Amino acid sequence: MNDDRLSTQVLVIGSGIAGCTAALALADHGCDVTLLTAGDALDTGNTALAQGGIIFKAHHGDPSQLEKDILVAGWKHNYRRAVRQLCRKGPEVVDEVLVRRLGVPFTRTTDEHEWDLTMEGGHKTPRILHCADYTGRAIMDGLMAAVAAAPNIRVLTRRTAVDLITSHHQARSLEFKYHVENQCCGAYVFNEDCTEVETILADCTVLATGGIGQIYLHSTNTSSSIGSGVTMAYRAGARVLNAEYVQFHPTALYHRSDRRFLITEAVRGEGGKLVNAKGEPFMLRYDPRGDLAPRDIVARAIVEEMLATDEPCVYLDAANYVQHDLEQRFPTVFNKCISLGIDIRKDPIPVVPAAHYFCGGVLVDGRGRTTLDRLYCVGETSCTGVHGANRLASTSLLEGLLWGHCAGQDAARRLGAGMRQNRRLAESIPAWEHPGEERNEDPALIAQDWATIRHTMWNYVGITRTTPRLARAHDDLRGLWKHLVDFYKRTPLSKPIIDLFHGSHTAYIVTMAAMRNKKSLGCHYRVD
Repeated sequence: MNDDRLSTQVLVIGSGIAGCTAALALADHGCDVTLLTAGDALDTGNTALAQGGIIFKAHHGDPSQLEKDILVAGWKHNYRRAVRQLCRKGPEVVDEVLVRRLGVPFTRTTDEHEWDLTMEGGHKTPRILHCADYTGRAIMDGLMAAVAAAPNIRVLTRRTAVDLITSHHQARSLEFKYHVENQCCGAYVFNEDCTEVETILADCTVLATGGIGQIYLHSTNTSSSIGSGVTMAYRAGARVLNAEYVQFHPTALYHRSDRRFLITEAVRGEGGKLVNAKGEPFMLRYDPRGDLAPRDIVARAIVEEMLATDEPCVYLDAANYVQHDLEQRFPTVFNKCISLGIDIRKDPIPVVPAAHYFCGGVLVDGRGRTTLDRLYCVGETSCTGVHGANRLASTSLLEGLLWGHCAGQDAARRLGAGMRQNRRLAESIPAWEHPGEERNEDPALIAQDWATIRHTMWNYVGITRTTPRLARAHDDLRGLWKHLVDFYKRTPLSKPIIDLFHGSHTAYIVTMAAMRNKKSLGCHYRVD
């Protein structure tokens, strides 16, 4: 048993745009914040990888047109109140936090008086702020500097949350088990440096652990994107919604790697066209919006084209269709392709779809509150209802920023009004007890279990789904999950075991949601 305990007003688990923004909003109100990251630094998540940009506002547009574009892309499965909040309040927070406070160097037009707004699939007008094609990197640089300068934010690196602590599940006192309302009291957190589990108690907890892409065989996501926040919230009793809606980005670079390199949608926004091996543009055969159709439609069209031509990929032709200086407009894409012998000024880029974004997650309201008291959730881990059945391009950074800001503001108000953890409840929370002492961790077995999860999800719960495929996935993943639960109870914890446990449960949650939903819609595309 480990007796390490840490108390904080607010525990923020995850350090991307949503987690850092929430931490800064809380710190601005004088709250004591502990910010956790599983990596060695704050920028090891997906935010730093974002290329395209963040929605701002069109030069001659209004929020109602953006709202329409989001609803069309999401197949009108969206929560309209959340969409309206994003469209009306989002640009204000972009200006307040990213432009004025952090000074993110978004690209301007040649005369430097106006923003260089770009366009992406599903948008009717240019409204996206960008820093060339490394927008996420620029935003994270600003956020990290601000977090480092905040004296009341304590950053703990190489920490992986194991489980949320709740009054119903962990409290030893019957007084709190009989209490009708379950409360989140913090988390048990694995410290990689000392290989011990720490008990971190908090008045409020904010989940911001990112997406789930790495439960699939091919993904644009970082290795930490395994749905840990979703599965922890699910086990704690918070409601999870829309877990079947997993978006596949149409244009990931076709080459062998652990993480598929993303080719930003802005390449098509600037005029690039998808072509087959013969160099023929094909998107107009699948949708009248052509290459600027929403992502779910483009991803399925690419799969159909690959099947029809018996080719392993299609191509994105920027050389013959984009008028910009490609090296200057897309330096990240240009340099990556050059390193692989592809000159995008002359050559088409080989691309395939890859798991990219989780449109579902832990259900939250407009303030980031979950159905579990004292637990907030922000960013890709959450389900605000903004995305519906398919995410519109460049809404993710904006959603993370806005809900991170709103959650931080709301939690700060509640703490300022006197919301504190019950002292007797905190005293009744036990330290983590190791589940077992059988040292039977085998890297080969862990690798094989991950291969089973990823192949199963890719083949059976992927871009196209059928009832037999989903039934097969359910049976295979349920068997693996039961095995891992038993294994988990006998084996001392390590980072690989925690990640495998979280990833396998996330895959099972997604599969169960896909089985329950008989209606084919957006990213949940059932061919039967």
